[in-house]
Amino acid sequence: MSAAGTPANSQTATALHVGLLTGGDDRSYVLGLTASLVANGVSVDCIGSNRVDGPELHNAPKIRFLNLRGDQTESAPLLRKAVRLLAYYLRLIRYAAVAKPRVFHILWNNKFEWFDRTLLLFYYRLLGRKIVFTAHNVNGAKRDGRDSAFNRFTLGIQYRLVNHIFVHTQRMKGEMLEDFSVPEGKVSVIPFGINNTTPTTAMTGEAARKRLGLRREDQVALFFGQIAPYKGLEYLVEALPELIRRNSRFRLVIAGKVKQGWEEYWAKLEPKLAAAGVADRVLLKLGHVPDTDVEIYFKAADVLAIPYVNIFQSGVPFLSYSFGLPVIATDVGALKEDIIEWKTGLICRPQDPADLVRALDAYFGSNLFRQLGESRIEIQKYANERHSWMKVGAITEAVYRNLLGGR
Repeated sequence: MSAAGTPANSQTATALHVGLLTGGDDRSYVLGLTASLVANGVSVDCIGSNRVDGPELHNAPKIRFLNLRGDQTESAPLLRKAVRLLAYYLRLIRYAAVAKPRVFHILWNNKFEWFDRTLLLFYYRLLGRKIVFTAHNVNGAKRDGRDSAFNRFTLGIQYRLVNHIFVHTQRMKGEMLEDFSVPEGKVSVIPFGINNTTPTTAMTGEAARKRLGLRREDQVALFFGQIAPYKGLEYLVEALPELIRRNSRFRLVIAGKVKQGWEEYWAKLEPKLAAAGVADRVLLKLGHVPDTDVEIYFKAADVLAIPYVNIFQSGVPFLSYSFGLPVIATDVGALKEDIIEWKTGLICRPQDPADLVRALDAYFGSNLFRQLGESRIEIQKYANERHSWMKVGAITEAVYRNLLGGR
């Protein structure tokens, strides 16, 4: 690759133009993938929303940003939500009819997944588009405990209609092949690109703690992200009394919003966090965390705790790694593949508060914690090498070209 970042064979390779259908969300993944594709000589039509928009998508000659989704404010009246969603689908259908790219790469489906998986995909295929799909979850409804025959039926149609599928781990690929009978050659495993778009400043860990009202001597575990049953927060809450009994300096920070539809789940947890002997050790920041504030939590914490119950892959560990913060995670999905014990974190058993206590107790007694400054540097280095966006972009571009007959 040349110093300018263009592929060495760009003189002979046919120019490649791709439509990246983002679903209007997951800005960090969109920016990382778009930048890596452009660096590999690919022109990108990025179909996004206000949430995805940013200067990075307007200042590069090979990027054409189309804000078809627009505003997605959740507090808007129901009628307004319905009108703007219908308008978005109409814009998307019109774009597909006249778009120059022959390859459409879908990162996330839209609101009506059954429609996206069936009729919309069939429409794309009728237009002669080659469809690539990134399955961040093989079956998200199964993870959430909301699976159904209809869900599996529409997923099966989606996985048959698309031309190629990306997953993030071998375990996900195995599940894709077993549960949906997808041909092995149709599925490629790509790394989950490291989150390198979240704003970061020269703020120190000490300054971050002051912002949150934490003391220098506190030993801080962070739970970060949306709150829903599959995240297993209840097991961390159940472990709190024993963690506090063992460690007088232990503090837990919970930062994130309750996922829509799981308000009742949170209502059962909240009183336990307000209980005597626990409340003064828990810092609760409920609600959406703006990108500009994310670094505060990851710099103030000593470890990220994610006691997930059911997951395929999560972006939170890679966000943690981008700040060099070790991760304690349960052995579910592909989390074990992404954690090197005693180097980048620890693994514990799922749905087991006692084993979670053991893991956190062991961590705060380890060199990984005692030498956290050095550990953070090593974790960042590991993540940037193993989860490089340039690696993701090269694999992705090769699949695009293969679908177009190697041109």
